[in-house]
Amino acid sequence: MFKTLEELIAVIRKRKESSVEDSYTKKLLSDKNLSVEKVKEEIGELIEEIDKSPEPFFHSKRVHEAADVIYHLMVYLEANNIMIEDVMDELKKRQK
Repeated sequence: MFKTLEELIAVIRKRKESSVEDSYTKKLLSDKNLSVEKVKEEIGELIEEIDKSPEPFFHSKRVHEAADVIYHLMVYLEANNIMIEDVMDELKKRQK
């Protein structure tokens, strides 16, 4: 399961170093304003999906929106040189 997240991070980092300008990921990495707007937009869409009906979270639209949030957050972090490994280390320190 977490292998998919590791693969996503690897792709994002590869796109960051790439010269391929038609990549959506590269576009987000190159435009921090666009990247932050997409994070805000996707979080809003997820909240809206969760709030609009009492259906269980596994509803496919909610899962789709949650995936969008994770993808855009990972790109935003990478664009701002915040390593997910450092975030994970911080979370580990907070465990009680």
